[in-house]
Amino acid sequence: MYLHIGENSVITTDKIIGIFDIDTSTVNKATRDYLALAEKNKKTVNVSYDLPKSFIVTDEKIYISPINTATLLKRVNS
Repeated sequence: MYLHIGENSVITTDKIIGIFDIDTSTVNKATRDYLALAEKNKKTVNVSYDLPKSFIVTDEKIYISPINTATLLKRVNS
């Protein structure tokens, strides 16, 4: 199954490890360090130039999405 994560981006759901809220997750320094390291290693993909609301961790990349986690989870479960 595929998940639309914003703009023209779609990923397969079997590759998703986790879907996280940007606001609540980045309070923790470990998460900020993880995202900074991933960006440095060119493992992040910004889906849109809009305000990021969530990030999706897959086995290959981290996708930063303007869609909130509740909407993404509804799309995965439907």
